[in-house]
Amino acid sequence: MQLSIIIVSFNTLDITLKCLRNLRKNFVKYPLKYEVIVVDNGSVDGSPKALIDLKKDWSNLKVILSKKNLGYGKANNKGTDVARGKYVLYLNSDAIVTDINFSDLIGFFNRKKDLGALTVKVMLTNGEIDPASHRGFPTPWASLTYFLGLEKVFFKVPFLNKMFGQYHQVHLDLGTIHEIDVPTGAFLMVRANIIKEIKGFDRDYFAYGEDVEMAFRIKELGYKILYYPLWKVLHLKSVSGLKKKDNNIRSKTRFHFYNSMKIFYRKHYEKKYPWIFNQLIYWAIDLKRTFSS
Repeated sequence: MQLSIIIVSFNTLDITLKCLRNLRKNFVKYPLKYEVIVVDNGSVDGSPKALIDLKKDWSNLKVILSKKNLGYGKANNKGTDVARGKYVLYLNSDAIVTDINFSDLIGFFNRKKDLGALTVKVMLTNGEIDPASHRGFPTPWASLTYFLGLEKVFFKVPFLNKMFGQYHQVHLDLGTIHEIDVPTGAFLMVRANIIKEIKGFDRDYFAYGEDVEMAFRIKELGYKILYYPLWKVLHLKSVSGLKKKDNNIRSKTRFHFYNSMKIFYRKHYEKKYPWIFNQLIYWAIDLKRTFSS
């Protein structure tokens, strides 16, 4: 088995089916020994039945049904536990693959022994690249310059864009293959042996931040993460909890979104700075969360 594709679904029936159907067509165009593993996170929109029905005539599809919402990372880990591929692709249910030759991506991994993970060019419906797919680690400086808007002000100015645009690494050419710190979990391809070594996604995160944590651990092992723009995927990004009409869902999502920032900071940066500085960081995150509501 060359490739295991893991998709987590949660009340996104139509989008998930669109994702799967396009994925299936893609492998007709580019044959490969692969499997697709869908982990449903306790959906109540008819997704479980629809997935089981789809599985009946698609031998490459596995379906895991959870009775409750486990969160993004834990659900993906359930898929990883049964994955047989040499490489694992974490793919969002709202990511539409129509023209990607995964044999090319696998060949690139085989040639680059120090390559731990990669992402392709992740495009939004407005024709722009998804900024979450091309990031640096959220150090205090990178986060500060981003939230103050300095990244946007200087993103076209040589040298200054590297200094003030570290969060999205805006000084790098999006048309070339290059190393990045953090790809998006919407399309994250990783060597299976690395996933086993780091034991999958960190269980401390419920939603958001898991991809940043995984990227950090991959780099800690000495592997590179690459942005590979020779292939593209469309990220609809229309089913995000932050955009839900339901106020309760939006509120819970906002909590997890900003709480993930605190978790990551606590794990990797808190020990490097004095107590008062850390309190200012946590206060700034809470302030950002308040004004985002």
